[in-house]
Amino acid sequence: MNELLFLGNLGTGEIVIIAIVVLLLFGGKKIPELMKGIGKGVKNFKDGVKGLEDDIKLDDTEKK
Repeated sequence: MNELLFLGNLGTGEIVIIAIVVLLLFGGKKIPELMKGIGKGVKNFKDGVKGLEDDIKLDDTEKK
């Protein structure tokens, strides 16, 4: 898989430049906090999806 779906044709050089720009914009101390917030958001999203799947399965078993 040579290219990621949403990144198109970005190469290693472009990714390094983007990482440097992000580091300059947010600073070294803010990036871990930013990543922690993103991780919590993803975890909450997965928990919500799992809860919906459980509700759908429960509804299917009640209809039978």
